[in-house]
Amino acid sequence: MTDQARKTAPAAKKLFIKTYGCQMNVYDSQRMAEAMSAEGYELTEDQAQADMVLLNTCHIREKAAEKLYSDLGRLKPFKAEKPDLKIGVAGCVAQAEGEEIIRRMPLVDLVVGPQTYHRLPEMLRGEAPRILTEFPEEDKFDHLPQRRATRRAPAAFLTVQEGCDKFCAFCVVPYTRGAEVSRPVERILREARDLVERGVREITLLGQNVNGWHGAGGDGREWGFGRLIRALGEIEGLDRIRYTTSHPNDMADDLIEAHRDVPQLMPYLHLPVQSGSDRILKAMNRKHSASEYLRLIDRIREARPDIMLTSDFIVGFPGETDQDHADTLRLIEEVGFGTAFSFKYSPRPGTPAYERAEVDGAVADARLQELQALLTRQQKAAQESMIGRTLGVLFEKPGRIDGQMVGKSDYLHSVFVNAPDAQIGDLVQVRIVESAPNSLRGELAA
Repeated sequence: MTDQARKTAPAAKKLFIKTYGCQMNVYDSQRMAEAMSAEGYELTEDQAQADMVLLNTCHIREKAAEKLYSDLGRLKPFKAEKPDLKIGVAGCVAQAEGEEIIRRMPLVDLVVGPQTYHRLPEMLRGEAPRILTEFPEEDKFDHLPQRRATRRAPAAFLTVQEGCDKFCAFCVVPYTRGAEVSRPVERILREARDLVERGVREITLLGQNVNGWHGAGGDGREWGFGRLIRALGEIEGLDRIRYTTSHPNDMADDLIEAHRDVPQLMPYLHLPVQSGSDRILKAMNRKHSASEYLRLIDRIREARPDIMLTSDFIVGFPGETDQDHADTLRLIEEVGFGTAFSFKYSPRPGTPAYERAEVDGAVADARLQELQALLTRQQKAAQESMIGRTLGVLFEKPGRIDGQMVGKSDYLHSVFVNAPDAQIGDLVQVRIVESAPNSLRGELAA
């Protein structure tokens, strides 16, 4: 470009995206930014510079809608100072609230659900409705622009499956993300190869029920998730594969065998159980028992003895008794988790459990504290068991100390290493020498 052309070319418009919630929302935000780049927008981390603000929301956590409206309220002064500022709401709260967002917050210019964000440019140009929250028959991935050939961070997310057909009594996902949809094999492999060509060495496969993936192969026949992982393992330069989030009922034999046979598949599995009480599991509509979950864990550990397991727990689900809580603690003791996410039950409008009588708040709080104390002890023990071991660590960024690098271990622990000659993207062997509350410290192995 000539100097004169640079002087006359319009300045790029700035897009600020705030991402709430899960890894899939992080992936969706990246894809929305790519869609908007075709309209002349480039990302900024400074909201004050933005010509468009996009809030990509999550409906899983408590008071998700209230947090959105609070953030929108804080945008009012920006809109008053810059009337041309475009404000959009995307994601699961957008799907659930729809027109209510525009009614309560007229400053919002567009509302788009998680299955229609490929139409953001049309909406911005006024060529599509201001609110798009339907579940279209078309695949949004067919309409997103090809990812630009820019260098990427060494670890990346790749969505392979969306939606859920499980209808757990506490969960809004089937209503905000829709029915289960699996992307075809070749599209996944093509995107994975593209990521590897741009410097990615670790890919985490994403889905609301990722191990329920059953995509069409090139011959039109359906593949299982284990077969997909084996195919990804054949991509040269892809050194690590992970996936999240899984359902116990979809841990098929071929997937368990992939944990045994595919060296790139990391020894880490997030497998939510939610409760250790059969009575509560039935009330949650989980469609598995505690004993079935434990037998599954035994099979997984037989295939991959060094695997680290993590999980999710909901405390104080409607109807939960002291005995139900004790059953959950017993399951946690029996499994021994590397870490886990635990929350006090909070009702979600539109879900089957919404109208059920809640457990007393003080009782639920006490149970949560007891459960989290047990999980914290297990996490501490799991981290301390790493001391003296040599693990693979993928460096992702410099540390705060000069010469220090930070990366993720095979088990997804953050590891701090003095490695002044290392580069982001290096995958090195590290001997673990110390455990901190939420991280490890290591030394480069000789």
